[in-house]
Amino acid sequence: MSAHNRARFLSLVVFSVLAFGVSCSGSASQEIPNRICGTLIDPALTRPLVAPVNGWHEYDRVDRAEAITAPCLVLSDRNVVIRFRFSWDEGPANLMYLAEDTGSVSGVAAPQGIPSRYKTIVGTDGAISTTPCKTKGGDYFTLTLQLPQIKLTDQTHRKDIEKFMRAYFPATVKTLGCRDAKR
Repeated sequence: MSAHNRARFLSLVVFSVLAFGVSCSGSASQEIPNRICGTLIDPALTRPLVAPVNGWHEYDRVDRAEAITAPCLVLSDRNVVIRFRFSWDEGPANLMYLAEDTGSVSGVAAPQGIPSRYKTIVGTDGAISTTPCKTKGGDYFTLTLQLPQIKLTDQTHRKDIEKFMRAYFPATVKTLGCRDAKR
């Protein structure tokens, strides 16, 4: 091979590697933030529930100061990957009723109670937790987590959902300014 052809070959190899590197970095998934819907959370707990993530953004209607029931949606591209429902009520929530009988608002497939500091149920595609929390919006706070991209029959995420909720729910409660909350 002549020196000229070697130079052209090397240029082609370098160009190919650079082009491949650019195309790979362009398709790589985005890092998961450590704050989701206003609550700090270790991204390692979130990743098994939503990976891969591209174009992460939130649609957050939650106003903790006003304590009015509202959603917070996390989207990857245009698909909802996490759906939260922050809810304040005067009385305690019946979590099984919420999970089984309210359709898309708080529905969770195959709910089961778990031993926890907070009243919590975990399903195959989400979880619901509640605790006394006296705020402007009521005496109890309930958080629903729904993961619409997980198939209802997929049992493999239940432990990941439980780990996430065990960390996310108490961290969220700390952000609410509960008064006289009993646990």
